Amino acid sequence: GQISEEVARENCRLNIVGMVGSIDNDFCGTDMTIGTDSALHRIMEVIDAITTTAQSHQRTFVLEVMGRHCGYLALVSGLASGADWLFIPESPPEDGWEDLMCERLGETRSRGSRLNIIIIAEGAIDRTGKPISSNYVKDLVVQRLGFDTRVTVLGHVQRGGTPSAFDRVLSSKMGMEAVMALLEATPDTPACVVSLSGNQSVRLPLMECVQVTKDVQKAMDEKRFEEAIQLRGRSFENNWNIYKLLAHQKPAQEKSLFSLAILNVGAPAAGMNAAVRSAVRIGICQGHTVYVVSDGFEGLSKGQIREVGWHDVAGWLGRGGSMLGTKRTLPKTCMEKIVENVRKFNIQGLLVIGGFEAYEGVLQLVEARGQYEELCIIMCVIPATISNNVPGTDFSLGSDTAVNAAMESCDRIKQSASGTKRRVFIVETMGGYCGYLSTVTGIAVGADAAYVYEDPFTIHDLKANVEHLTDKMKTDIQRGLVLR
Repeated sequence: GQISEEVARENCRLNIVGMVGSIDNDFCGTDMTIGTDSALHRIMEVIDAITTTAQSHQRTFVLEVMGRHCGYLALVSGLASGADWLFIPESPPEDGWEDLMCERLGETRSRGSRLNIIIIAEGAIDRTGKPISSNYVKDLVVQRLGFDTRVTVLGHVQRGGTPSAFDRVLSSKMGMEAVMALLEATPDTPACVVSLSGNQSVRLPLMECVQVTKDVQKAMDEKRFEEAIQLRGRSFENNWNIYKLLAHQKPAQEKSLFSLAILNVGAPAAGMNAAVRSAVRIGICQGHTVYVVSDGFEGLSKGQIREVGWHDVAGWLGRGGSMLGTKRTLPKTCMEKIVENVRKFNIQGLLVIGGFEAYEGVLQLVEARGQYEELCIIMCVIPATISNNVPGTDFSLGSDTAVNAAMESCDRIKQSASGTKRRVFIVETMGGYCGYLSTVTGIAVGADAAYVYEDPFTIHDLKANVEHLTDKMKTDIQRGLVLR
C-alpha cells in the first residue's frame, strides 16, 4: 500500500481540467454548458404540445421552467416560442408590471389570438427581491381578465430524455479537448475549464470563470440587474434584447422611406419562417415598409408581392416548411420582370433566405447591376439549408433540425438492432457533395463508419471497415451502423 519516494516525486502534481454540465447554463465563460440544449428540446416539446390544447380551449398557460439563479432556459424558450410574457431573475419587471402584462394579454386576445403563453423561471423575482410564483401570475390573470388559465411546472422532466445531437457532439468535442489539455499540461499549468466559444472548444482559467459567475449573483443581490445581464455574456444579452424587440410591437419613432422585400429560395429548411418573422418585425420596428414574396424569384417576377404587418407573422415561429412558398427558379430566367417589379414596388432592399440557390441568385442580380440600375440596392442572404454546405457560416438554418432527425432515426435503428444479432445497418443521409449531416450524425450516434465525399476512400478502406465489423460481431455488441 506504500509508494517509493521516487514515484512520489514523479507524480507530485495534479492537473485539473473541468467541463461544465448544467442544464441551467449558469456558468460564465462558455456559450453553452453540456445538457442545456437537451433541456431546451424538452421545454419546446412541451410548449408545442401546450400550444395546440391552449388554442383548442382558448386558454392562457403559465409555464414554469428551471432556473433558480439563471434565466437562460426561460429566456431562450421564450424567444423560440414567441411567449407573450417572460420572467427571469436577471431582469425583474418594472413596478406596475401586473397592469402592463394584463393589458398586453388582453390586446393579444382582442386581435383574435386563442392562446397566451407566459414563461417564468423558478427563480423569478420583482424589483424588491420578492419571489414571483407561477400561481401568483395565474391568479392575477384570472382575477383581472377572467381568462381560463393553467399552470404547468416542468420540473425534472427537463433533465430527462435522450441528449440532443448538439449535446452529444459538444460533449465529444469537449471531452477530447479536456484530455488534450491534461496531456499537454506542465506542473505550472493552472486549472482550466473547457468552454464553448462560437463553435470552438477553448480553454479558460477555471478560477476566473468561477469568479465571474459569483459576480453575477452578487450583482443580482445588489440589484444591479443591467450589469448582471452583461456579466452573463454576449449571447445571453443578445437573446434578451432580441426577445424584447420581437415580443411586443413598439411604435416606430418615425416612418422611413425605406422598403425591403423578403423571399425564400431553394428547398425548405426548418427555421425559414422564424427568420421571416424576425426580419419583418425588426423592419417594422425601424419604421420601414416590409414586403414578402411568394415562391422565391419566380414570385418576384410575377408580382406575387404583398405588404405585411406585425401581426401577419404571428404564430410562424414553430411552423415547418416555408409559409411563403419557395422555388429553385433563378433570376436569369426572368430578369426583366424582376427588375420591373423592383421598380414598381420601389424595393430598396432584398433579403433572400435559402441555400446555394439563394447565393447563386443574388450573385446573378449583382452581376446584372451594370445593365439594370434598379438592382443597385442592398441585398442580403440568410443561409438556410439542411446540408450546411454554404460558405460564411458555421451553421445554416435547418441543419441542426436535420441532424436531430437523422440521429433519432439512427437511435431507433440501433434499438431495433439490439434484439437482432449479427446485423449491420447502412443509413443514407442527404447532403449531396457535403458530408456534414453524415459526419455529425455519425459522431452523435457512435457510428462504426461514415463515408463522405470530402474524404475519398478506397477498396482498402472498405476492407478495413469490414474487418472491424467482423471483429465486432465476435463481441457482445453484435450490430453495426454505417452512414453515407
